[in-house]
Amino acid sequence: MAAPAHPSGPVVEPVSPDAPTLRAPVIMNQDWRDLTYLHWAVDPAEVAHRMPPGVRPDVIDGATYVGLVPFRMVDAGPGRRSSVPWLGTFLETNVRLYSVDADGRRGVVFLSLDTDRLAVVLGARAGFAVPYRWARMSYDAQPAARPDGRAGHAGPEGVVHTYRARLRRPAGPATSHVSIRVGAPRVADALDDFISARWRLHTRVLGRTLRVPNAHGRWPLHDAEVVALDDGLLGSVGLGHLARRAPDHVAFSPGVHTEFGLPQRVRVPAGG
Repeated sequence: MAAPAHPSGPVVEPVSPDAPTLRAPVIMNQDWRDLTYLHWAVDPAEVAHRMPPGVRPDVIDGATYVGLVPFRMVDAGPGRRSSVPWLGTFLETNVRLYSVDADGRRGVVFLSLDTDRLAVVLGARAGFAVPYRWARMSYDAQPAARPDGRAGHAGPEGVVHTYRARLRRPAGPATSHVSIRVGAPRVADALDDFISARWRLHTRVLGRTLRVPNAHGRWPLHDAEVVALDDGLLGSVGLGHLARRAPDHVAFSPGVHTEFGLPQRVRVPAGG
């Protein structure tokens, strides 16, 4: 899906589920596993002020989206192949926005990233100035019961995934409880690709807006049904009204392996 030129910028790159080539060197690799997408459509003007300079909300069919995304981070580590024992595997839930910069490059802006590893919080805040927060978290996956009362099959379909989080002080006391039941595999539509085919993080470090590139295979997506949703993490970043209505987009993925490249500076137009 190609986007038209913005009045103050170049043509926006097309949405593609296939990652662009990641320039060497690879600075970090990690697996994102058992990931749930919950998204709410909002007016772009509602979140435009949350973007770093040189970045604006990305839009599809006149709307942008706020995402609540819980998942398991597995075997994160420096370089292309290595992983850090224990510290590289943890739970995470992020609240995110979808962005496009003045160079026409699409990405993600994080409003919060909550994890149960304090060292990850400290390292990510210092290195990339992303808003990680320390939380108590748990994750569970259980096959859905069959009509005869017996456990379901062992594949992705029918499994109920439950994610819980409670922010620690001083960020607390917000909590989150998300449960979804996985359905059949699905072919990604335009909205699925808009949300999942994101090849950069936009962030602000030491007065400069940066984009951090990433690459991974196509997301394997499944239909998903919300079983329970009682979330305060959206409220903790000023978007609590969204959690009072059903999400507009729900999906599940078993996950992908991801690599990150070196940060690149984003051009900030005069007055932007």
